[in-house]
Amino acid sequence: MIDETSYVPPKVWEWETDGENGGRFASINRPIAGATHDKVLPTGKHPLQLYSLATPNGVKVTIMLEELLALGHSGAEYNAHLIDIMEGDQFGSGFVDINPNSKIPALLDTSMPEPTRLFESGSILLYLAEKFNAFIPNDPALKTECLNWLFWQMGAAPYLGGGFGHFYAYAPIKIKYCIDRFTMEVKRQLDLLDKHLANNQYMCGDEYTIADIAIWPWYSVVINNEAYEAAEFLDVQSYKHLQRWTEKIAQREAVIRGRKVNRPFGPAEDQLHERHDASDFDTKTQDKLNPE
Repeated sequence: MIDETSYVPPKVWEWETDGENGGRFASINRPIAGATHDKVLPTGKHPLQLYSLATPNGVKVTIMLEELLALGHSGAEYNAHLIDIMEGDQFGSGFVDINPNSKIPALLDTSMPEPTRLFESGSILLYLAEKFNAFIPNDPALKTECLNWLFWQMGAAPYLGGGFGHFYAYAPIKIKYCIDRFTMEVKRQLDLLDKHLANNQYMCGDEYTIADIAIWPWYSVVINNEAYEAAEFLDVQSYKHLQRWTEKIAQREAVIRGRKVNRPFGPAEDQLHERHDASDFDTKTQDKLNPE
């Protein structure tokens, strides 16, 4: 183990394949891109093929799809295939063909003349919103505000997850400087959201949009102490307007459904490992498949 207090970076960094570079996620972190093995992805009968896992980034897309279906957009029907990132599924050749960045979620729209690949959750949300003309304002000014917050989330979440979450919960050693640095930024983000929501029902005023769908999965898990076990440490109870917004969105039926898809962890009744039909929510959650 390196003494962090006296560490001097080498002139040229080298990958320590014994795991020292990655902590809990050492087995899936690597400094090179591309596939590690050949693997053909499964496909289903619906127009949209989703390859994902119910992390906050994955949940954004399943919520969006369930919201679209709730509005009656049959073209948003989808097959959700589970990608186990701890097993390295994201490095299979089929997945890399859709997302060369090897991160979930990845989506294939087979309804187009040529199948369209989509990666990066923000890009997927914007594509679906524009494809179905839903959850994005038509007014140019409001649309711009929606995109402001959508792309804010893209830039902010790495500080929350890869920064704060990693050093507070996952790093093999606790480094005060790193925890303090990212805690300060996360609390600034929470305060920003709280102040904004003091005067807005949703992120873009009274209209529920892809900005809410993008932001909610990341910040709700912090507010509800479902990630990092840091709710007390971050004093989340002090962000009253953010709590109100979090609770309101959590009550939406499409959100309740979307959170279950591609989830192999948590309570059995909330785990729908793969979703291939709307009826799967009633018949194929883990509590139904493996009753005690």
